[in-house]
Amino acid sequence: MAATMITSQIAGAIGTITLNHEAKRNVLSEILVNEVVAALGEFAQREIRCAVLRAAPGVKVWSAGHDVSELPEGGLDPLGWRDPLRYLIRELENFPAPIIAMIEGSVWGGACETVLACDLIVATPEATFAATPARHGVPYNVSGLLTFLNTAHIHIAKEMLFTGQPISASRLERMGIINHVAEATEIEEFTYATARLISENAPLAISVMKEQLRILAAAHTMSPQDFERIQGLRRVVYNSEDYSEGIHAFKEKRKPKFHGR
Repeated sequence: MAATMITSQIAGAIGTITLNHEAKRNVLSEILVNEVVAALGEFAQREIRCAVLRAAPGVKVWSAGHDVSELPEGGLDPLGWRDPLRYLIRELENFPAPIIAMIEGSVWGGACETVLACDLIVATPEATFAATPARHGVPYNVSGLLTFLNTAHIHIAKEMLFTGQPISASRLERMGIINHVAEATEIEEFTYATARLISENAPLAISVMKEQLRILAAAHTMSPQDFERIQGLRRVVYNSEDYSEGIHAFKEKRKPKFHGR
């Protein structure tokens, strides 16, 4: 299957989706997300036993993350249920077979959550990960924060989300957030060897365990009052001058000036 912003292919029991919109740094726009989801749908129909999500070999930016130009400028939830990033995360988590994220280059913003939502992560030593909502004044949502908390220690999640600064793949591997670091000359062979190991095991057992783990990871008790409190806190941000400033600064390609109001 070929598409405008991605390519996908199936070899035996393994499917590969390649982000292929380098002109826009593989930004997770609505169009690109829909193409990834369509490819996943085909993989599920063909009963693929393992999928690989990657970018083209040698890229400098694996993905620049959420398409900030598609976010509302104020007064509306920027990460609502129908937002492309939220849609993509749900589809990755609900896909019935394991997905391996193969990372070359830097990963920005919502692409960090996208990678963390995959089942295994393999990256080159040069790869970096920067969670950037605070740099744009964007209030992250509950399910997005849980993606980080289910993967990283809370102090590391706070560092990533509060500073917005890149963290190396090697450091994340030492903390158990990334499964393996492999040199650029070896990453493809290593990733597909892992995919083949998975594909040779019992697919039904793996599919059921993936779903069980997804349910258990999301099993956090929260009262209705706490949920309403969280949503209220998020509304404070996306109704703020800072949120509007962050979006306008991005579109105007300048550094935002935040004032905390």
